[in-house]
Amino acid sequence: MHLVPLPALSDNYIWLLHDDAGDALVVDPGDASVVEHALAARGLRLRAVLLTHHHPDHVDGAAALRTRHGVPVHAPHDPRITAATHRHDDGDTLALPAPTAHFEVLAVPGHTTSHVAYAGAGLLFCGDTLFSLGCGRLFEGTPAQMLASLDRLAALPEDTLMCCGHEYTQANGRFAHTVEPRNMALSARLREVDDLRAQGLPTLPVSLASELATNPFLRVDEEAVADWCRKHGDDDDRVGRFAALRRAKDHFGA
Repeated sequence: MHLVPLPALSDNYIWLLHDDAGDALVVDPGDASVVEHALAARGLRLRAVLLTHHHPDHVDGAAALRTRHGVPVHAPHDPRITAATHRHDDGDTLALPAPTAHFEVLAVPGHTTSHVAYAGAGLLFCGDTLFSLGCGRLFEGTPAQMLASLDRLAALPEDTLMCCGHEYTQANGRFAHTVEPRNMALSARLREVDDLRAQGLPTLPVSLASELATNPFLRVDEEAVADWCRKHGDDDDRVGRFAALRRAKDHFGA
């Protein structure tokens, strides 16, 4: 299997996964033309579309791809996703015959109430729930929901490769460094990220192990993060610490 992040729009990634036989799936195609170009350039046949949530920058290309290629469009139960042909609940197994892959559907509310992630084949397609060194804004869910979703993703095997929906790593890293300035793993990751971006390369995918060592939103129980939260008025509850981090990130650099 071959994994390709396709840059789209201003800072999105559409994820392309294909096998050696030329069968492919895409995740969160916000722009159909980007997908069509990638398929043509690689001689691939599109077999399926996976959607994580309803925001236009993740779904706007799905209807055109469904019509042109006659493929199923897998999505959560949300009437705002009108291109879906197959709806999935938390805990469903998505078995694709080509490219051959099995994904577990994980409900991860927070960014939106109906957001899902797809975990399988050593990969996690997490949309806008989890970013490298950050997490999604809470447009519809609560801090408690989002923290529970992040806890669930953090429990996956540490060698899982995170395939996030946006190239936000540098900006997230600047905030993360204010929370844990003495985190050596974070400092090393920031150097790596700066080098990749200087070359015009993606900072994704990234291993869950790396994120567990560097992402403050996955580290609310670490003493350095808890200490930062206490200094910023948190009540030392896990949800309160997460909420303090998210609130601070929402206004960081504004």
